[in-house]
Amino acid sequence: MIVTSAQLFQHAYGKYAVGAYNINNAEQAMGLFKGCIQSKAPFIIQISKGARKYTDKRMLEAIIRAAAEIFPESIFAVHLDHGDEETCYDCIDSGFFSSVMIDASHDPFDQNVAITKRVVDRAHAKGISVEAELGMLGGVEEDIKVEDGHATLTNPAEAEDFVKKTGCDSLACAIGTSHGAFKFKGRQSLHFDVLDKIKLRLPGFPLVMHGSSSVPKEEVDRINAAGGTIKDSMGVDVNEYLPAAKRGVTKINIDTDGRLVWTRVHREFFRDKPAEFDFRPPGKIFIEEYAKFIASRNHLLGSAGQLDDLRQSLGK
Repeated sequence: MIVTSAQLFQHAYGKYAVGAYNINNAEQAMGLFKGCIQSKAPFIIQISKGARKYTDKRMLEAIIRAAAEIFPESIFAVHLDHGDEETCYDCIDSGFFSSVMIDASHDPFDQNVAITKRVVDRAHAKGISVEAELGMLGGVEEDIKVEDGHATLTNPAEAEDFVKKTGCDSLACAIGTSHGAFKFKGRQSLHFDVLDKIKLRLPGFPLVMHGSSSVPKEEVDRINAAGGTIKDSMGVDVNEYLPAAKRGVTKINIDTDGRLVWTRVHREFFRDKPAEFDFRPPGKIFIEEYAKFIASRNHLLGSAGQLDDLRQSLGK
């Protein structure tokens, strides 16, 4: 069942965070739905501009519709990740998305406000939730690239002003995370002090953490042992997910980790079976491994076991 992200956040606020997972193909969709059903967790499917272009946007939408029929007990939102204004309008008008993100964080504050307000007005007219972003995360994700020296933490006072002026439903905050597999050096942690200050100014308002993959060392080591060359990677400490949720973070984005699982499964499979050329056997392995990974993350986010209570609160 597709719901808006705002409906998910209302149930989650202060208790747990909803996992937001990017998908690009059928194998990821199957693993995601299986993992969330196994852990009885609501979730958010994130579709990036790159994912919509990978095959055809209609193909990915059809895969998600089919998965929803295969797993009718699922409750999830379909969300555009890091959309520009034009892409947001396309998704709003598609009749498929229940949530969009307008990312004008690279623009000056007033321009970010104006762009976000336009998207909010158009989305709300169709009952669709809007996520916006203030502050800039470092790192690389598809067509997004921000050098560390240009990354800026979200200003709490600006966050309050921004939400009041735009009417957005949730706000992605820059609190020290970054996109990609190379997030931190040393023992850097999340800036919980910034989260606390934002929550004080925006009590009860849903916040979002981008770039929150943990980049498991075991996955990286196995990839490298199978011929990969991923070096010096480090992600978010998974033990910081729930403390962030208690501070108002209701959505935590996890993308890189799923790509690492995919890479590890396929590198090891073809290393061990060099004469194999059928892509379906490793695809089946990946579905099961990704489902296990998703279930494990839902437990860490606190969303595992929330599905039945959420269904009751929705009256479904």
